[in-house]
Amino acid sequence: MSAQSAAARLEHHQIPVYLGAVVVGGLIGLVAPGTEHAFEALIYPVLGALLYVTFLQVPFTALRAAFSDRRFLLAAMGLNFLIVPVVAFALSRLAPGDRAIELGVLMVLLTPCIDYVIVFTRLAGGSDRRLLAAAPLLMLAQMALLPAFLWLFMGSELADIIEPGPFIEAFLILIALPLALAWATEAWSKRSPAGARVKDTADLTPVALMALTLVVVVASQFPRVRDDIGDVAGVVPLYVAFLIVMAIIGRALALRLRFDVPASRALVFTGATRNSLVVLPLALSLGDVYAITGAVIVTQTLVEILGMVAYVRLAPRLLPDPPTTAPA
Repeated sequence: MSAQSAAARLEHHQIPVYLGAVVVGGLIGLVAPGTEHAFEALIYPVLGALLYVTFLQVPFTALRAAFSDRRFLLAAMGLNFLIVPVVAFALSRLAPGDRAIELGVLMVLLTPCIDYVIVFTRLAGGSDRRLLAAAPLLMLAQMALLPAFLWLFMGSELADIIEPGPFIEAFLILIALPLALAWATEAWSKRSPAGARVKDTADLTPVALMALTLVVVVASQFPRVRDDIGDVAGVVPLYVAFLIVMAIIGRALALRLRFDVPASRALVFTGATRNSLVVLPLALSLGDVYAITGAVIVTQTLVEILGMVAYVRLAPRLLPDPPTTAPA
């Protein structure tokens, strides 16, 4: 079987492939304790590679046009930093247990995703270039606003725990570096047959890299939840509710603003996906008093991965493509 046909088969069956990857990651985390640290070290490299091949499929000219779409950028910012905080606060009031669990729910729900949301949006036929253009604004805004939201919702003693380091590191490794490499590869492919071959090869790998990313993320994070499963089980319905509510709100806002279908799907995805892999190091640095906070954040990651697989299938039904008119 040729590489092209194998890639085509993977793309055709991508949903079961991703579900299988989640199961494999969970089994690894279950039967191979002690390997989570090795898998955790692979998260950024694997996710960076996935974003690199994703960015390769976004032409530079399309990205420049996305930066000029101010209506979408304003909508994404308003959705994530005006509407989502209200939803997050309401759900955090329902969190079971102590303040450590409530803190985890707030930390993860208040921070919009800037990495694999781009991949899932593309898979659902959404405008990945618009989300890529919005990524720097979303990152800067969440760095500035997360302490303010925690102060507002939980009190001043928790507002100072946010440090910029993990946010800056994630942006450089997961956005800036893969994007620069993608632009360099695109320019190389136009000047050299070797560059064109590299780009053609990379274009065959997105589904396989997405599956590998899911295996690595789940295998690295599942052991963190396993020991606290009884304590954190109560937040699972909150995260499911968040995905459902944000799909409804995102769709309604997109229709209200009369966005085209790709922009509408992108808006739904940016409102629903969260920055769990970036805020997790912050939670892990809080000490024994907030030991369960990290498990609460990891639980959101696991719920969201399954939710995004569902979103990829449901988004085209919530926001269908316009009917095509047959030629007379």
